[in-house]
Amino acid sequence: VAGGAGKTPVAIALARRLLAVGRRPHLLTRGYGGSEVGPRAVDLDRHDSMRVGDEALLLAAVTPTWVARWRPDGAVAAVQMGADIIIMDDGFQNGSIAKDLSLVVVDGPYGFGNGRPIPAGPCREPAAVGLARADAVVIIGEDRTDVAAQAAAAGVTVLHAGLRPGPEAAELMGRKVVAFAGIGRPDKFFDTLRQCGARLVTTNAFPDHHPYTRAEIEDLLAEATANEAVAITTAKDHVRLAADLRARVQVLTVTLDWHDPDQLSPLFDRIGVSA
Repeated sequence: VAGGAGKTPVAIALARRLLAVGRRPHLLTRGYGGSEVGPRAVDLDRHDSMRVGDEALLLAAVTPTWVARWRPDGAVAAVQMGADIIIMDDGFQNGSIAKDLSLVVVDGPYGFGNGRPIPAGPCREPAAVGLARADAVVIIGEDRTDVAAQAAAAGVTVLHAGLRPGPEAAELMGRKVVAFAGIGRPDKFFDTLRQCGARLVTTNAFPDHHPYTRAEIEDLLAEATANEAVAITTAKDHVRLAADLRARVQVLTVTLDWHDPDQLSPLFDRIGVSA
């Protein structure tokens, strides 16, 4: 699925797992939404979302991250700088690099949508075609669309995971919020806020990777002030805001939790990694 499945949280979770056992993973991304062609190592002190894209900034907060439109160049640069494992964020359909392990990430409640490729549906290719070359499927959230059954029929390992709201969630119970998000599926964010006990004054959905204008954010902040609420958004949206506006907008982070972390070990064993 093109967007909203949870690919970036999965990439971050894998990197953290590898870092914990002493490996040197680097993350590799296209840098969607940014102007950088690369290969370029992301520098959080110098780069913004207009330069390297929003996802690259989230990834670089965890481990060295490279932006490269031509992914092989980024992989070479990463290895030269000490990477012993490269994790591609959103690289399943990219055939320019031979992969040792390929994961398909699926939002459990949404699944593969209508199963049709873009523009008739949300998929980049027919699900059966993708599953045929996948090593595992990561289902995030409740599997309401029988993705596990489809994966099992294709002989693919199934991993289950969930997105856990960050510590900011503790402050949201009963609090009025003006919520906005420009991600693949904004409703997922709004539902998470409700589950945290927030009182949503308004919900404002923007296109994925939307480049917010100052006027748009100022309007949302004014609406929040008028309703004695706070403006809140996702971490991915937050990095796309002007620096002086970020302090005025609250962010709700999420972390991916594996339901059974031990299920990852056999997959890593396939590529000679003990993790």
